[in-house]
Amino acid sequence: MRIERLDHVNIVTTKLSEMATWYEEVLGLKPGARPDFPFPGAWLYAGDHAVVHLVGHEGTPNVGSEVRLKLEHFALSATGLSAFEEKLISSQIQYRKTDVPGARMVQIHVADPDGNHIHIDFEEGE
Repeated sequence: MRIERLDHVNIVTTKLSEMATWYEEVLGLKPGARPDFPFPGAWLYAGDHAVVHLVGHEGTPNVGSEVRLKLEHFALSATGLSAFEEKLISSQIQYRKTDVPGARMVQIHVADPDGNHIHIDFEEGE
């Protein structure tokens, strides 16, 4: 067996509609087909691949285990750094930009409406 890539991220949220809109408007993912599960949710696609699975949850927001551990971040590869940065600025979305030493990579760090840390990776100089 050999792991080839991350397939998707599954996020449980009490803000299903807001989260789906954010991933569509900010990251440019597209809503698409989702199996007929007996609970609310949305799948958001990059091309033909559902990379973010949202699961609607009612009640108190709860991330991770009983001690409220949570995923530190997930990352997406992208192109179009300048346009993405302009979009964040015009939308007044806070972000942090970092260069990865020795990796020829620029990362844009953002948080979704639930506070999940996401970094978008761009090739340096693209």
